[in-house]
Amino acid sequence: MNLPNKLTVFRMILIPVFILLLAVEWQWGQVTIGGADIPVPQLIAAIVFIVASLTDLLDGKIARKDHLVTNFGKFADPLADKMLVMTAFIFLVSLGKAPAWVVAIIVCRELAVTGLRLLIVEQDGQVMAAAMPGKIKTTTQMLSIVFLLLNDVFFTAISIPIGSILLYICLFFTIYSGVDYFVKGRDVFKDTNN
Repeated sequence: MNLPNKLTVFRMILIPVFILLLAVEWQWGQVTIGGADIPVPQLIAAIVFIVASLTDLLDGKIARKDHLVTNFGKFADPLADKMLVMTAFIFLVSLGKAPAWVVAIIVCRELAVTGLRLLIVEQDGQVMAAAMPGKIKTTTQMLSIVFLLLNDVFFTAISIPIGSILLYICLFFTIYSGVDYFVKGRDVFKDTNN
């Protein structure tokens, strides 16, 4: 197994660790960082999420640079990304830090675009590359999750709900990029049996 695939597997292993940190009621107290009071399990979960997100950044770069793209990587990398992000958003809802309706839209878009990408690969053999709106969506997703888990660390003192602001920016780009993917991939739905 090459290094990018090992990083992807490592990211998948971090997901149950992330779940355990947030699902179990640990009595580890809290710490104050940058003006924000953060329960210790949430802080550790945020660190795990950051590490997992960084492996996502690294595995793709290494795979492309060193020509280590594999079928396993094509399958597991996006799957690990979606599993990590969806898990984080579901826990943010359960912690009362994100509205369920926003998370539902994000999850539905992720599933719909994943399905569309699979259809395009099946029909054309081409992987639909992420466009700039999708990259902005991913970046704001990751940042919003981190800031929501860390109770708006460094922004608490000035009363800016940065996590929520990033979440709504993410929501906008989630919808925008989803529409963009379906407009660009609309040919996959044309009936070829005419």
